[in-house]
Amino acid sequence: MKAVILAAGKGTRMGTLTEELPKPMLPVQGMPILEHIITGIAAQGVREFCIIVGWKAEVIRKHFGDGSSLGLKINYVIQNIQDGTGKAPELAKNFVGSDPFLLTYGDILVRPETYKKMLARFAEDDFSGLITVTPGEDVRKGGINFFNNAFCLKKIIEKPNDEELNQLKVDGWLKDGEPIWYNAGIYIFKSVLFDHTAKLKKSSRDEYELTDAIGTMIDANETIAGNKIEGRWVDVRDPDVLKSLSK
Repeated sequence: MKAVILAAGKGTRMGTLTEELPKPMLPVQGMPILEHIITGIAAQGVREFCIIVGWKAEVIRKHFGDGSSLGLKINYVIQNIQDGTGKAPELAKNFVGSDPFLLTYGDILVRPETYKKMLARFAEDDFSGLITVTPGEDVRKGGINFFNNAFCLKKIIEKPNDEELNQLKVDGWLKDGEPIWYNAGIYIFKSVLFDHTAKLKKSSRDEYELTDAIGTMIDANETIAGNKIEGRWVDVRDPDVLKSLSK
């Protein structure tokens, strides 16, 4: 298993905090967000990492180097064009080769045990991918996921508006009393993902969406396991969230 971390964005919602630092390098309890992520994944035996960098890339490179100080091998790829989450993983295609890989955004914090449970769930069957979810979030800000009785993905919709949510209720996808599963932004994929990202077209938001590639994987009968995150899940989206983590 390898790991790919998307850490190219500036994090404009952080304001002046990211003028000199890329968002994943902002400190949480004395350590960069990105280091929390890397050490948590490495604790599960993953030794090869590819970090997709962009804004202030040199800060990340200087801090982690080649990864040898952590007993790891870290590669870097520059993302020059910020055109959505769908194309960013393709930058790691050569690094991944034919191996499965854990994919995460560089601003999502979970307990190390989450990665352990993801790997265990992925090993349960011949899955093409795994998607993590958490209940009870405002799905209009992210992705909403629907699963079958085996907790494998049946349908995914990115940032549905109120009209789309109402239609999902009419069509029986959303039911009162059942949890709404929010996309938690950490995945495992086999390299078949790249067959689908290669065919992506830009969404109505003028971006390539990773969730669109996942949707075509479902259409192609690729089985994607679901995995509920237990305990901490934090999307470090703005200064208020960052501040709350220091308490």
